Amino acid sequence: MSVAPIKAFSDQARLNPALGEQLKACQKIKELRALSAAHGFEIEENSLYPPNEPQFTEDQLSERLIKALLRV
Repeated sequence: MSVAPIKAFSDQARLNPALGEQLKACQKIKELRALSAAHGFEIEENSLYPPNEPQFTEDQLSERLIKALLRV
């Protein structure tokens, strides 16, 4: 379980505004994983959850995914 692909995808979404908007539109984990896979990043679902450190920021995610993935 590596968080490296998550960090790389998150960084790419910060640099690419269109990708960032697509990421923010994701409401479900499977949508986030499908989007990341479409851009060449294979993310294991277990790697997204605590106790792993979050790799996304609140401004990158939908409210639903913020609650699921971030410790807020």
